[in-house]
Amino acid sequence: MTPILVLVFGQPPAVAVGTDLLFSASTKLVATASFGFSRRVDWRIVTRLAVGSVPAAAAVILWFWLDHRPPGVVDQLISRCLAVILGVAAVALLLHNSFRRWGLKFTAAWFIGTERHKVALTVAAGVLLGFGVTMTSVGAGALGVAALVALYPLRLPSDRLVATDIAHALPITAIAAAGHAVLGHVDLRALACLLVGSIPGVLLATRATIRLPPQLTRTFIAIMLALVSARMFLA
Repeated sequence: MTPILVLVFGQPPAVAVGTDLLFSASTKLVATASFGFSRRVDWRIVTRLAVGSVPAAAAVILWFWLDHRPPGVVDQLISRCLAVILGVAAVALLLHNSFRRWGLKFTAAWFIGTERHKVALTVAAGVLLGFGVTMTSVGAGALGVAALVALYPLRLPSDRLVATDIAHALPITAIAAAGHAVLGHVDLRALACLLVGSIPGVLLATRATIRLPPQLTRTFIAIMLALVSARMFLA
């Protein structure tokens, strides 16, 4: 969404990030409520991630608030960070099954097998996600799922994996969206259009994903992210 707002509609990167975060927070609130009602969310893992991600998100917003660089410099920084994270997300999607295999292989290892080390790694993953999402609005999905697949290959089946990732993304996007809104990085008109358009989009996508193999869907999205990443580098 953020690259579309930048490349197609000509939004400044900071405004595109803020608008996308507020849009994401709105949709994730509904999704988290639905998943929570069906008891698919592992709230213990969500808490571990949030211990790292929430302070990281707040730190990025504070840095934006205190930093007095010209808007053009900030937009350039966000644009470059966005390009990098889009590329990393594309790789994470393509290596989804590999992350699960690596997680299973190293579950018994000392650095990931014990609960104490797993907690520390989960908090560290939360820090990276909090920074990435607040800086670019990207990463809560593909990168969050990749981290959870590697750290909890047996504990989280597919439905609980997605539910837990979305539940964790809610507080990050909410805090980041609020911060960007205070900084004036939100286009309310674009946000309203996105929310209206998301209804038919969700209906179409849910029907399509039911019929398509997960690997094919991940590959298609990864290719799209990789192309957008390359385009952002050239922007």
